[in-house]
Amino acid sequence: MFGSTPDPGHRNSGVSGTLLIPTRFVWPYGGRRVSLCGSFNMWSEHIPMSPMEGCPTVFQVIWSLTPGYHQFKFLVDGEWRHDEHQPYVSGSYGIVNTVFLARESDTIHPISPDTHDRSNMDVDDNFVRLDSVQRISEADLEASRHRISVFLSTHTAYELLPDSGKVIALDVNLPVKQAFHILYEQGIPVAPLWDFCKGQFVGVLSALDFILILRELGNHGSNLTEEELETHTISAWKEGNLHLNRQIDGNGRSYPRRLVHAGPYDSLKDVALKILQNKVATVPIIHSSSADGSFPQLLHLASLSGILKCICRNFKHSSSSLPILQQPICSIPLGTWVPKIGESNRRPFAMLRPNASLSAALLLLVQAEVSSIPIVDDNDSLLDIYSRSDITALAKDRAYAQIRLDEMSIHQALQLGQDVNSPHGFFNGQRCQMCLRTDPLHKVMERLANPGVRRVVIVEAGSKRVEGIISLSDVFRFLLG
Repeated sequence: MFGSTPDPGHRNSGVSGTLLIPTRFVWPYGGRRVSLCGSFNMWSEHIPMSPMEGCPTVFQVIWSLTPGYHQFKFLVDGEWRHDEHQPYVSGSYGIVNTVFLARESDTIHPISPDTHDRSNMDVDDNFVRLDSVQRISEADLEASRHRISVFLSTHTAYELLPDSGKVIALDVNLPVKQAFHILYEQGIPVAPLWDFCKGQFVGVLSALDFILILRELGNHGSNLTEEELETHTISAWKEGNLHLNRQIDGNGRSYPRRLVHAGPYDSLKDVALKILQNKVATVPIIHSSSADGSFPQLLHLASLSGILKCICRNFKHSSSSLPILQQPICSIPLGTWVPKIGESNRRPFAMLRPNASLSAALLLLVQAEVSSIPIVDDNDSLLDIYSRSDITALAKDRAYAQIRLDEMSIHQALQLGQDVNSPHGFFNGQRCQMCLRTDPLHKVMERLANPGVRRVVIVEAGSKRVEGIISLSDVFRFLLG
């Protein structure tokens, strides 16, 4: 989480005439106020750390150090913390991280055989040498997959249930407009649908529905006007778009799409496979104490991120026994990468400029069947990301009734969701999540396990040029083989 980088304008704490090495410290685990303290300032000064642009959960600071051995800790919201993924030892100040800076080189060396593997969330530097990484054998790969599969098969969806919280369901007879505003006000991108007459959950309303509704409103030949949203119900919308609620079986026959759900005692592996096979973002966890399934209780909305969090938590202190977790993401067949020159057979990679129209973004989200699209500058450097869930920002002040999708730019649309006075501009406080091609798989998994995150953008060190994307689905398809 640290490395040398030039910063001639930075104030240093060294003595005149002494060799000083500007060193970047990174705390990638969130918090409100984060500072750094170490042996290099006699543990007497708290050095404030600042959130990285585009990654509000990652804090960094550059501090000039003399060559040699140093110890340091992070003060996060008043609590002393150390980074378990950096080298650490027990010292006079408790458990502390360590760094050794050589005089001839700024390479960081481990100080003992017990030091843990490091990985870097600071996208301005690239420390891992790929030629030093040992390729995983097929046997180790299968062994890792088997251990993860056994874990998922022996743990149930019940473990996904939080100690406290709320789950919001919508009545199918609610007007579409009201449902749109509820999702925005509650800061959620999806909600199960309850049919009072049938006494059961019958489906879900997601951000994709609103994308399709707004695109239909933008078509001059549409039979659905903005005024009709006042009375047009969710049920009417679903029935009027039956083609969206049908799926194809193995023989090519079309049949109605049923609600994909799970019970609290279904295995985590079964829940993950249901999400993957049905190409849905969430699966309602429903429990009924009656044998006939009446009086169902909605307990939770299961997602791949929640299941991935269970995996990360279980193997956190034994990741060394899973060789696959230590592999750099560029060394394993994972994710979608920007095609190189001459690679015409690669799957197209969707990116947009900030001045592209919102209409183009929504069309691309639907056609590419992805949850988000990187927004890049003329050099393909990452600026932001537009997600399906961002569509609910148009519910603010009835913006959808006042704009034309082909006239509003993505930049303007994102500004709607970033109002500092609105708690719903960011879903669960997450926006751009980035990684380097040399980051190990376990770091990418930890990032994807954050609520609201479904894709991590792979960027080039320094320039932040987009190199690829890894989604939750990519990780599970790889892990489950």
